[in-house]
Amino acid sequence: MNKQTEAAGWQGMVADWSGDRAAFRVPWGKAMMWIFLLSDTFIFGSFLTGYMSVRISTTAAWPNPSEVFALTIGGARLPLILIAIMTFILITSSGTMAIAVNYGYRRERARCAALMLLTAALGATFVSMQAFEWSKLIAEGVRPWINPDGAAQFGACFFMITGFHGLHVTAGVIYLSIVARRVRNGYYEQRGNYDIVEIAGLYWHFVDLVWVFIFALFYLW
Repeated sequence: MNKQTEAAGWQGMVADWSGDRAAFRVPWGKAMMWIFLLSDTFIFGSFLTGYMSVRISTTAAWPNPSEVFALTIGGARLPLILIAIMTFILITSSGTMAIAVNYGYRRERARCAALMLLTAALGATFVSMQAFEWSKLIAEGVRPWINPDGAAQFGACFFMITGFHGLHVTAGVIYLSIVARRVRNGYYEQRGNYDIVEIAGLYWHFVDLVWVFIFALFYLW
């Protein structure tokens, strides 16, 4: 390889990276989303690892999730019923998002936008139910620094982990709503590129996957 060819190669690489083109056969938007999700994985992993360490090392009695998160409906005490519904809603939203991505690549923008808005609505429902869950525990005296029914660390772990996840869901609802509006208005049709729908789907599937771990470690353990 002579110097002229080598210079042209470097110039081409710089042009690709600075011109918002695909690098390593992966669109920039998708690559950046994967990097963001990787960093978020470390954060959630740290939170859950810290929770497990506190749960194992605490000497005070840890509250029983089946009792703490139970609801009385029709005179019957139902353990984890609200959490089960929330989990079902979030998993269902992952399915609607996957179908929306499929319609996006088929250029059926009306159906794609409708399913994305349905996904956002399910996410908003999840957050609303989580707000109810928070208000119930707060009314029972649970705080980040105190817990009337056992280990004081319970409140700190619960509000931090579920709150951080709820913030992600809320951001996702806003994100999906904006993208859906642009899909419906034909913004991506004019650009000839629906990659943003798949990128939004990656984010939403990640949020759903994190909830599975939270559900297993926090509510079932």
